[in-house]
Amino acid sequence: MTMQTLEPARLGPAKEVGILSDSASWQSLSPPDMEEHMKKIVGMVAVASLLAACGSSDSDEEATTVTILTHDSFVLSEEQIAQFEEESGYELQTIAPGDGGVLVNQLILNKDNPVADGVYGLDTFIVGTVLEDDVLDPYTSDSLPESAKQLVVDERLTPIDQGDVCVNVDTAWFEQHGIDAPAELDDLRQPEYAELLAVIDPAASSPGFAFLAATATVYGDDWPAFWGDLLSGGARVSSGWSDAYYADFSAAGGEGPYPLVLSYSSSPAAAPGTTYMPDTCVRQVEYAGVVKGGQNSEGAQAFIDFMLSEGVQEGLPESMYMYPVDDSVALPEEWQQVASLSDTPIVVDPETIDRAAWLDTFADLP
Repeated sequence: MTMQTLEPARLGPAKEVGILSDSASWQSLSPPDMEEHMKKIVGMVAVASLLAACGSSDSDEEATTVTILTHDSFVLSEEQIAQFEEESGYELQTIAPGDGGVLVNQLILNKDNPVADGVYGLDTFIVGTVLEDDVLDPYTSDSLPESAKQLVVDERLTPIDQGDVCVNVDTAWFEQHGIDAPAELDDLRQPEYAELLAVIDPAASSPGFAFLAATATVYGDDWPAFWGDLLSGGARVSSGWSDAYYADFSAAGGEGPYPLVLSYSSSPAAAPGTTYMPDTCVRQVEYAGVVKGGQNSEGAQAFIDFMLSEGVQEGLPESMYMYPVDDSVALPEEWQQVASLSDTPIVVDPETIDRAAWLDTFADLP
């Protein structure tokens, strides 16, 4: 059997679109941004319509198919898909409407008439909304490795993979200019470093919001002062990760003016001459869950178990540029050398995240 993938619209780069809310700050959008924002909303409406159509399949298909809602960075090899389908007896169908934020919107929009059996790709910074709206059923996989148990935040969410959002450094640039690179998060507040830094708009980007959440965790109520120092010091706020990394960053094949950029701990594996600042890293865990009211809960459970299997965990760095939650699985050699996870990450409690309030405060910064 062959996996069917329904991908009606790609609403921007993977993991870039945020959860729609009043905090989107419509008034602050320029005409081009407003046009792009409207395109995303129109796209989401189209996705919702297509998802509703998908939910009308006949009972025979429902008995032999498991449907998983995923973000658009989800990848399994043909061999892995064949293995899952042979072992589980279910044909795998995925629906990939966009990034993690779009997944949340679709889960909530279809809460009373779910069109998927399971979901994969909900990360640390958006799971609070999912839990609050009660769209998932409890499930604890017998395949959950011991090392992943510390990543469990709720019995309805199973950790599948993880990564770090970190400030990356063009080490060659600092060497050429005879300047010491910053070492700690607080160093970035200094004007001589702030003016060299490209961060990402937290209202439009998953890594951008992750970094905002990290600073709120570290500085508490004083986090706006940290950001005020960055902005007054000349830090650039890029519209998305692609713009920041490939246009603004001075390394990674780009010729931008900023030798410091917000990216991932995995990024140096593909960009020789760069590294990341461990003190700036914030841990991002991606979860899977069983959709409440789905047609095939057993199939969704089987999918979650499979995502925790050794073969899938081992392939995560190459397939989705994420790290396994099973620490017995070895990373690729290059990752071990330059792109291992931070030993001292900032860990954000999902229950402390106040997305709307934080984004409103950020939008009001001078």
